Amino acid sequence: MRSTGKQAALAALIGMAGTLCALDAQAGATVNIGPDQSLSVGFGLRTSYSSIEHGASDGSRSNDFNLDSARLYFGASLNQQIKGMFNTEWDGDKIRVLDAAGQFAFSPELNVWAGRMLSPSDRANMAGPYYSLGGGYWAGVASRYGYNGGIFRGRDDGVTVWGQLLDGRLGYSFGGYEGHTFGIGALTQGEARAAGLRASDKPMFAGRLQYDFWDLEPGYYGTGNYLGTKDILAVGLAGRSQQDGVLTAAASGDYRSWSLDFLLEKRLPGAGAGALSLEGAWYDYDTGNVIRAEQGKAWLVAAGYIVNRLQPFVRYQKFEADTGIDTRQADAGLNYIIDGYNAQLAALYSRTKVTGADDQSKFSVTLQLQY
Repeated sequence: MRSTGKQAALAALIGMAGTLCALDAQAGATVNIGPDQSLSVGFGLRTSYSSIEHGASDGSRSNDFNLDSARLYFGASLNQQIKGMFNTEWDGDKIRVLDAAGQFAFSPELNVWAGRMLSPSDRANMAGPYYSLGGGYWAGVASRYGYNGGIFRGRDDGVTVWGQLLDGRLGYSFGGYEGHTFGIGALTQGEARAAGLRASDKPMFAGRLQYDFWDLEPGYYGTGNYLGTKDILAVGLAGRSQQDGVLTAAASGDYRSWSLDFLLEKRLPGAGAGALSLEGAWYDYDTGNVIRAEQGKAWLVAAGYIVNRLQPFVRYQKFEADTGIDTRQADAGLNYIIDGYNAQLAALYSRTKVTGADDQSKFSVTLQLQY
């Protein structure tokens, strides 16, 4: 870039603060610095109040205000084919790198990302906390990808190839990643080496296929619900595998998992009639019998209905661990959609039952903002 271009870019960045409020909230703030060249910035926030049965240290009901998530989004475009992203997340103690990847868009059918990103998995995890039906199911009872097999918040270092085929109806993604952290007590490769555990260092392979029967869902990341803006009928299949992927101080084992998910969302006929959504998923997790608490089968079903900015929903999910301990959770919630996924207010009541433990109820109110 010539010096005049640098000066223009500097002036644009200095003026960014004054233009934030005038730009599209969904895209964040974007500054054009040349032909097909731009910088963008945005943020996301999720904060909540929760009251949990037996949650206090004396066994009484807890009352807590939480900063559940605080993210900064950065993006850059060198040209139409070469882009990059850098996003951060508050982990409760410090700001950490969430995503950092170079993005190469050769065509709608072929994209290559390299760096740190969310590796292919189920719809719940690909949608994450900011783009789901609500209630924390992306890293909860049935969908366990949000904290298994990655470095932080389900992210992992590696390379992903993805795209849309068959006129955009068949989406695919696959790649190789670092992997290894599967379950409580699991070790990274470096931690296992320091502990004297002998294990191979094979990559984790992950992939996802999805077919859209009605409206198309372009892009890499998924959305858990379209808030009545699309008619969706989609089926997705995801899998992961890593030799010696499960490492503990006592043993190592191969990791394998697969999941099948389904989403139907239909706008009802008639002005102001709203939209109905139904979803379900099935999971099978295998840790090579090393961490049996994370090995087993799981499933979930959910239904939602949105009309006049209000979206009540219900969900039931269950995880049957090979230890014989089952975890079941029933949710009932209400979302108030202020501005799509950019501004929402949600209330949720959950009832969780774990084999051999007292039932636990939880009530929470969550505010979500994105810009």
